[in-house]
Amino acid sequence: MSKSLELVSFGHESPALLLVTYLISQNIPASYAYAEGDLNHQVLLDDPSFLQEAAFIVKEFVDNPTDPKYQKRAWETEQQIFREGRQAATPKLSWSVFKQTPFMWLIMAICILVYLGSIAGGFIWVRENMMLLPWSLLVETGQWWRTITPAFIHFDEMHIIFNLLWWWLAGKGIEQKFGSSTLLLIFFVTAIVPNIGQLLMSGPDFGGLSGVVYGIIGFVWWCGWLRPQWGLTLPNYIIGFSLIWLVLGYVDLLWVSVANTAHTLGLVCGCAIAWCYVFFTQKSQNKHSRE
Repeated sequence: MSKSLELVSFGHESPALLLVTYLISQNIPASYAYAEGDLNHQVLLDDPSFLQEAAFIVKEFVDNPTDPKYQKRAWETEQQIFREGRQAATPKLSWSVFKQTPFMWLIMAICILVYLGSIAGGFIWVRENMMLLPWSLLVETGQWWRTITPAFIHFDEMHIIFNLLWWWLAGKGIEQKFGSSTLLLIFFVTAIVPNIGQLLMSGPDFGGLSGVVYGIIGFVWWCGWLRPQWGLTLPNYIIGFSLIWLVLGYVDLLWVSVANTAHTLGLVCGCAIAWCYVFFTQKSQNKHSRE
């Protein structure tokens, strides 16, 4: 196998990830790597036979990194991921699938019902009963269910489709492998902590399953990294794109308002739960082996 070649290095992660995504979209095998030093975010070419084409794209990117075509291609890549996920899901729907992943389908059903109710004229009720309150008012009223219910609220068609497809892609594997109780635990932690964090950072006017989605992606990512023998994985391009989308939200290159704090806390919580899960599973196995 040919050794990867370093094409260019950046001082920040976002341009490196954006360039990798664009190269891959042009059918050029590229990857991201972190290295020591000032310019520690590297873009690698995984097949040297593409060096000429890759070098031309790199020069274009370095000369004009804010060209809208790079963000446009990142958006198109996400849409392609979701189309593939939707196509993969269609022929596999059966009662046995519902029985294997009941909690995943329950959350999807609640999100869909809340969204349909909102667009049918019930958004005022949803806002008054499900959205978060300012922190002082939340403490005063004791309506703590509101730390969870914003996860069920979506504001437009693309918002709910994207979130539910991500939830399906990662959530079904967790529930099939570890059971409904594990997915339920991850859901509650990655709904409550990100929602409270976003509330404290920017106020109560937000909603969506995105924090939970980043949580389950983080869980699957770290389980696949720490315990690959468990077989719980997501394709690298999905992990990579979710990280790119997170970074783009912070550098304000997206055309939509993004709950960056909720996304970040969701990812951190998901990774932390995976680490704890691996640690205590290993500890339990070691204890039984000594006995």
